[in-house]
Amino acid sequence: MENSRIKQFARDNQVGMALLISAALFMINIVINPASLNVNTFGSIIALTLLLCFASAGQTLIIITGGIDLSVGAVMSMAAIFTANTMAGQGGQMPIVIAQVIPMALLVGLVNGLGVVKLRLPAIVITLCVSNVVTRLQYVYTQGLPTGTTSKFFTMTLQYRFFGVIPGMSIYAIIIFGIVLYIINRSRFGQQIFLLGNNKNAAYLTGVRSEMIEIMAYVIGSLLAGIAGIIGAGYLNFVICQSFDSYTMLSIVAVVVGGTLLIGGKGSYLGTAVGSLLLIVLGNCLAVLNSSDAVRSVIMGGVLLLLLAVYNKEKPIRQ
Repeated sequence: MENSRIKQFARDNQVGMALLISAALFMINIVINPASLNVNTFGSIIALTLLLCFASAGQTLIIITGGIDLSVGAVMSMAAIFTANTMAGQGGQMPIVIAQVIPMALLVGLVNGLGVVKLRLPAIVITLCVSNVVTRLQYVYTQGLPTGTTSKFFTMTLQYRFFGVIPGMSIYAIIIFGIVLYIINRSRFGQQIFLLGNNKNAAYLTGVRSEMIEIMAYVIGSLLAGIAGIIGAGYLNFVICQSFDSYTMLSIVAVVVGGTLLIGGKGSYLGTAVGSLLLIVLGNCLAVLNSSDAVRSVIMGGVLLLLLAVYNKEKPIRQ
C-alpha cells in the first residue's frame, strides 16, 4: 500500500518530486564537498536558476501548445551579443539594446510560427533551421570576435546580493514571473493555448483562432528568449558567439521536469521554475565531481529520456 502511494505521488506530483530530488542532490553535494555549504553557493544556485527560468518561460508557452522551439539558445546568444556590443561597457544604452533585440526576437518568432502554421513544417525542423541561421549571423555580426562588456551599473543590478544571498536578478524575476504567470494562468490567451494543446479541432470549434494563437505563442516565446539574453549578458558581463546555446536543451528539460507534457495541453510556469532548480542543482553536483561537459551533456540527456518515460505517458483530452 505504501509503495503504491509513493508511486502515485511520483506520477501525479512532478513539482513535488522535483523539489525532493533537488533537496537530495543538494545534500549529496554537501556530503561530497562540505565547503559548498555557504551563502555564495546558495546565491549562485538562485541566480542560475532564475536565468534558466527566464530562458524557459517562452518554451513553456510553446510546449503547452504542442510545439517546441530549438532556437531559444540562438536567440539568447544573439540578444546577448547585441547587448554587450551596444553597451561596450557604457551606461545609458539600454533603449538602443531594446530597439535591436526586440525586433530580432519578434522576427525569429514570427518565422518559426509561420513555418509551423502556414508551411506545415514540423516545429523541430523549422526552429532548428532558424537556430542555425541565427547562429551563423552571430559570426557575421561579430566576425567571430568577443563583443565587449555590458555596463557596470547593469551588471551590478544583476550580480548584487541582498543580505549576501539573494541576487539582484530577483528584481527582474518578480516582473517576468508576474507577466508569465498572468499570461498562462489568468489571460484569455493562456486559456486558448491550453485548448490548442489539448485539441486543435476542438479549440477551433469553440471559436479559438488556432493559427493566430499558435503563431503568437512562438512570437512571445522568442521575445522572452531575447529578454533572457539581455539579462544573461548583464549577468555574465562578457559575451561570445553561442554563449547561451546550451539553454535550448536545458529549457526543454526544465519544462518537462516541471510536468509540462511535450504533446501539449498541460503545464505550468511554477513547474518549470522547479524543474530549472533541479537542473541547476544537478549541474552544481556534477561540477563538484569535476565531470566534463561531455559527461554532463550525456547525463542531462539521460535525465530527459527518463522523465519522458515516466511523466509524458499521460495524454491530454483529445478527439
